[in-house]
Amino acid sequence: MIKQIAETFKNDIATEVLSGGMMIEENVAPIEKIAPFIQTAYSRVEELTGIKFGDDFLWHINHPDQSDWVMNSEKPAIALCIFKEYYPEQQIAFAADLQYALNYEGRDLDDDEAYRHLLEKYGIHPEAFYNKLHSEAYKEQAYYEFALCKQLQVTAFPAVLMQLSENKFHLLARGYTDYDAMKQRIELVLQEIASSPAK
Repeated sequence: MIKQIAETFKNDIATEVLSGGMMIEENVAPIEKIAPFIQTAYSRVEELTGIKFGDDFLWHINHPDQSDWVMNSEKPAIALCIFKEYYPEQQIAFAADLQYALNYEGRDLDDDEAYRHLLEKYGIHPEAFYNKLHSEAYKEQAYYEFALCKQLQVTAFPAVLMQLSENKFHLLARGYTDYDAMKQRIELVLQEIASSPAK
């Protein structure tokens, strides 16, 4: 949906993906701890969004006692920061690839190897990527994004905000929102901007 929105409004607004840090620090959890919630929630997500979770992902959800997964937002957030440096114009595609890698292909995003297929896809040199993945500089960038989302009072994921000025944001969506509703909300904000007197 966000890919569609970005394409629809590509001449009107710039789009940026920020990592919110849903599972960092004290919220990092083994899959055993959160699998019971996902077991009851994933079918509702499929029904609402029309997407399907992959069998490889669902294996970990349905066999948490046999899975070694630890759900941690840090490494994928660092990977996104690195990718945005290489290809800022493709950050939505890369974020979608990360979601697909986890939720459909069942890749453990806390494992370095989970990113190798994306490095091939986007032509990123593995050694350079992995050096950055383990560097303090990119970790700091990821934690800056987490702090920024906290400052923006993002408390649910995903969230979509539209920045109107340096200090003014519109919350367009908290949780899943379909394309038509999102398009309408953005159009209303753009109309509001167009009709407001210039300062």
